[in-house]
Amino acid sequence: MASSVLVVRLGALGDLVHALPAVAAMRRAWPDARIDWLVDARYQALLRFVPIIDRTIVLGGAGGASIPAVLRALRRERYEVAVDLQGLVKSAALARLSGARRVVGFATPFLRERAAGLFYNVRVAADDAGHVVRKNLSVAAALGASADRIELPLRVPESPCVAELRHALGIAADGAFAMINPGAGWPNKQWSADRYGALAAHLQERHHLRSIVTWGPAERALAESVVEASGGAAAAAPATTIGDLLALARAASLCVAGDTGPAQIAAAVGTPVVGIFGPTNPARNGPWAAEDTSVSRFHECECHHKRRCRRETACIDTIGIDEVIAAVDRRLASGRPRG
Repeated sequence: MASSVLVVRLGALGDLVHALPAVAAMRRAWPDARIDWLVDARYQALLRFVPIIDRTIVLGGAGGASIPAVLRALRRERYEVAVDLQGLVKSAALARLSGARRVVGFATPFLRERAAGLFYNVRVAADDAGHVVRKNLSVAAALGASADRIELPLRVPESPCVAELRHALGIAADGAFAMINPGAGWPNKQWSADRYGALAAHLQERHHLRSIVTWGPAERALAESVVEASGGAAAAAPATTIGDLLALARAASLCVAGDTGPAQIAAAVGTPVVGIFGPTNPARNGPWAAEDTSVSRFHECECHHKRRCRRETACIDTIGIDEVIAAVDRRLASGRPRG
């Protein structure tokens, strides 16, 4: 039993989503506990839609505080437990310097930076054989919480963006559409715009689904390239907030994307997902629902978890449009499970 818990998972967007089931397990185990979350300012918006946490503590950036100010605030709270779900030296040090009595993190073989383990007084041999969601749940289980189910407590807000985009697509107020997110944080995670455009054309022709193309910072031109290549089957979304993205993903009949935050959000709200993976492992980072699927070149890749490809042609570029079309057709045929 814990009366007060600090969760440290600073970013990024998809990684916050992957941490939610572990935090949900803690909330189920300790319904009366105070659970706060320390997050990087760039990703704080997602946590506004997580109803199970009591307070978000924001580090750096707009609306956030400096490390010294954050540490002063943390120490005032006198947390019983600090849980580092990131496994970096920075996150581990922040957890330790919070003053919590127990500082919990992954055992050394499961850390992203091995030196992070020096800051913990409780080390968890995580379930690292499968999805990172299960790895995070291992930490909750080690603290006495039940890790028998994946729960993603996200509040999906109403957003006028959904109606506006249906209007832009020329479909009914309750019409079905697909969501395509072509961007990615690393160049070698990004499938080509012309292939996404061809996929949008297929979705319209075969499934009568027009597509919206979502985009993040510095990705608008990429989204417009997909729209241009779609032959009129897709429209670019406007600039969206995290709330808009949650609403769009929940309303969509399908999401197709690479290893990126919007794909994880779509999976979290129950939208069917087809992932396109190059240097990262879909078994670890991809959609976790049994019905969802990914097209991957991970096992052929020579640059696992590297931001730049060593080859002249990135492995993700060897994924053909026919492979993704086949995966999309299978996923749409299997239906949309509801929780």
